[in-house]
Amino acid sequence: MAKERTLILCVDRDDDLGFKAGIEGPIMGREGCLHAATSLALADPEDSDVNALFETIKIYDELAARGEEVAIAIICGNHMNLIEGDRRVATGLDTVLKVTDATSCIVVTDGAEDEYVMPVIQSRVPVSSVRKVVVNQMPNLEGTYYILRRFLDDPKVSRIVLVPIGLAMLLYALGYLLGYPEVAIIVVVGVIGIYLLFKGMGIDEFFSYLVKSLKASLHGGRFTFVSYIAAILLCIVGVIMGLVSLLEYYVPFGIVIQVLAFIYGAVAWFVVAGLVASVGKIIDIFLNERETIQRVIALPFFILAIGAIAYGASVYILSISSDIPGFPVTSADGVVYIVVSIIGGLFCAFFGVYLQSFLGRLVREGELFAPKKEA
Repeated sequence: MAKERTLILCVDRDDDLGFKAGIEGPIMGREGCLHAATSLALADPEDSDVNALFETIKIYDELAARGEEVAIAIICGNHMNLIEGDRRVATGLDTVLKVTDATSCIVVTDGAEDEYVMPVIQSRVPVSSVRKVVVNQMPNLEGTYYILRRFLDDPKVSRIVLVPIGLAMLLYALGYLLGYPEVAIIVVVGVIGIYLLFKGMGIDEFFSYLVKSLKASLHGGRFTFVSYIAAILLCIVGVIMGLVSLLEYYVPFGIVIQVLAFIYGAVAWFVVAGLVASVGKIIDIFLNERETIQRVIALPFFILAIGAIAYGASVYILSISSDIPGFPVTSADGVVYIVVSIIGGLFCAFFGVYLQSFLGRLVREGELFAPKKEA
């Protein structure tokens, strides 16, 4: 029967070891953990992770002195992206468990943030104890100021808190300097509202994912890098053309009419941008991962279908609105537009689904992209 072994595990979810001391995780063994703790203490003596690292070594020494079978390790996440960091924590823990053959675990953390990875750890090894290391400080005004200063020095916090406040103050000062304080207040409130919507709806994560995809495509020599750049430029053109259309068919009432006027001018450019991006993705998959091409083959047909239906609906609504001067489509022709666009959009979507199913069946049966047999 194998002897039980306890793993003394320190979790550095925000990867201060890598960001400040330049040490990549996971780190295993007492000497490696001591070197990591000393390096981080020299790089930033005020970091709370230093205390957690030395506490980990202390617990390891105490249990080893009592004759228990123990191992020690440090796993790290990612300093700027917590989702990617949690994945890295899971991978690092798998590596540590494979090397140490630990049957249970004592987790040491420096705060509540690291405890978010507890479900990840518990899904892989039983946790027998959790030790949270809190530094004792005097609760006076100086200590409060110090904590706030350290809190705002964190780049993750500064990007979320300081950047929007600084931008709002700058816009207000600029508007006041130009003699339009009322407009400045409107602009400041609008910018803060847009920022909160971006954070609340996760749009910032979408842009972060887009930037990472562009970097990966560039470094990997992928065709999608060019197609994504072209799609972004086409979207910018689409926004401009949508605003031009909105100004041309503007009415002082009815937000729905204004939105449809924007869609009328922009949807064609958005559809072309989506087609360029999706075709670039299909080309890359065809050149590198042919077996999975059925997963994305229907994407351009769906984009075309949605664009056609949106264009037809915008033309129909604008054509039957008598308050819009100079619209080139009559109400009778608007009916034709929406009927044709709906039929065409449904046909495109059906053809995309059929093509995806057809290619999927060929791939499963080995009739598509199968290696040729030698004579």
